[in-house]
Amino acid sequence: MKPLKTGYAYHGNRMPRHALVDFKDMAANNANLVVHMFSHTDWDRHKNIMKELLAMSEDCGLETWVDNWGIGGPPGDKSHVLAYYPDAHIIYSNGDMDPVRACLNNPNFRKFTREWIDAVEYIGGKTIFWDEPHQPKKKVGDTVVYGCCCPICRKKFEDKYGYSMPLVADENVEAFRTDTIVDYFREVTAYSNSKGIINTVCVMLGDSHGINLTNLDRLCSLPTLDNIGSDPYWLGHPGVNPYEFVYRGTQRNLEVSDHFKKDHNIWIQTYNTPRGREEEIIAATEAAYDAGARTIIAWGYYGSESNDYAAKNPEVVRAKTAEAYRRVWDMERDRILRDNREKMRFTV
Repeated sequence: MKPLKTGYAYHGNRMPRHALVDFKDMAANNANLVVHMFSHTDWDRHKNIMKELLAMSEDCGLETWVDNWGIGGPPGDKSHVLAYYPDAHIIYSNGDMDPVRACLNNPNFRKFTREWIDAVEYIGGKTIFWDEPHQPKKKVGDTVVYGCCCPICRKKFEDKYGYSMPLVADENVEAFRTDTIVDYFREVTAYSNSKGIINTVCVMLGDSHGINLTNLDRLCSLPTLDNIGSDPYWLGHPGVNPYEFVYRGTQRNLEVSDHFKKDHNIWIQTYNTPRGREEEIIAATEAAYDAGARTIIAWGYYGSESNDYAAKNPEVVRAKTAEAYRRVWDMERDRILRDNREKMRFTV
């Protein structure tokens, strides 16, 4: 059985004296993991501060992961790399340019990613959390168009399939979109792995972004990817039972990660929590634990109070998340004690 880890995504604060208070609060309330966003802005403006924050987290007993927050665009910040390499934009199948996302096939973006990994190594990162890799789609009128169809992607597609990329995605396009994500991660995780950095990823539960829990096999097969996770966020699904939704999503994740002998991570939504629904955080956390998850992380600390998508009552969300973690830690301690007692019963 894997050791229990519970933690938070942490972003929105780069002031060490305030961060230390937060890290101590996490550690005192049953968290032992923190995921630090490391955006292009952090790299440019806060690199040495980030090095300090990671060291402070570890001094408080927290394992640290580093999130590639927005370096290629959403989820996360808009990609600043496009200011340096304007030919690296994602292009949709109707010719529209995505203003904020970089093409994963672009060699300059891959070079930039390797340089970002160098910066992660500098700040003391031991685990990279690759956050929701995907290829976008959008609706234009009655048509769903997809990215990326830049000149690099068009040539790669035509060389492989013998025809031009169509306006609407067909089976080969969907396969190519998956291939693009897998090939990007093959390269960048091999680079970080060569530096002794652990690679973990979170994928979406939906089916429109190129990689999800139903077509994850090839990504999971990468020997340099160590940990596969997902985010069964229930608040965007009206009428669902939070416990049921998270339990089933966690089960699906564990079936995939266990099959490929990878570790796992399951995310609990604490951002955007409406007033009066904070108790659902406890049900969702226990559902993840009951389904077998042993790395459970909340997005984010204090209900992501520093963001526009913050929980409506961050104080209550913080208290309920701490309570949820206390409860699963108590269950884990009871489980270990039961196992020890059972073992002793047959050996004494």
